[in-house]
Amino acid sequence: MARLKICAGNWKMNNSIIEAINYFVDFERKKIGHKNSTVARVIFPQAFCLGYDVQAAAKKCGFKLGAQNCHTEEKGAFTGELSAKSLKEIEISWTLIGHSERRQFFGETVTSAVKRAHRAILSDLNVVFCVGESLSERESSKTESVLEEQLAPLWPVLKECEKNLTGKNLVFSIAYEPVWAIGTGKTATPEQAESAHVFIRGLIEKNWSATWAEGTSILYGGSVTPENSFSLCSKPNIDGVLVGGASLKPDSFSQILASLLEKR
Repeated sequence: MARLKICAGNWKMNNSIIEAINYFVDFERKKIGHKNSTVARVIFPQAFCLGYDVQAAAKKCGFKLGAQNCHTEEKGAFTGELSAKSLKEIEISWTLIGHSERRQFFGETVTSAVKRAHRAILSDLNVVFCVGESLSERESSKTESVLEEQLAPLWPVLKECEKNLTGKNLVFSIAYEPVWAIGTGKTATPEQAESAHVFIRGLIEKNWSATWAEGTSILYGGSVTPENSFSLCSKPNIDGVLVGGASLKPDSFSQILASLLEKR
């Protein structure tokens, strides 16, 4: 099972509709290999940027759009949430689940993140599922135990959803985002990142299957820049990046994408 290479940008609470359209117009001028790319391109903008106007602009330079979250239920009295079914109806094909900012600021838990991922898969959405340790956990040598804890409830769900994943040709990927490196300018060294990715892949093999361990894309996120993206993705178990601040500017994000295309 070949692993998909992914270059994803999380815009967080940045860029209006007009700014998003202009971003993709600018990006399209750069002609970064999108006519025949082996690297999937995904942007996670604010929810109101998921409509057809921004989708059309994104499509011209080879990007898909994804939601920064989706709810556990198909519908109901959940003010402020997004339903996976509704996302599919407007042709959104990706969602980001369990980002550390959702956990830190909005009460997201390991359990709720897994439930959201479950709903997304059942609704035929591709998923980027985020995990990662804090600085104190890293300094206490708890990285592996934290990753194991964050992923443990996921394995029964993935086993249950295997037919949906394979039958619908869906992508389930994991993003390793050390919390201490998000928006801080600090980045895990390529060796640190590779070590965490190897551990995650081992968990997939142990708790899911060797086939899925080989085929599951694992992304690195945490202050990714044009200067470090190539060295990070030169590691065999790093299958792409989930980029925050550097994805907000076409110049820097196009350089990151170009480095992935060059490497792959």
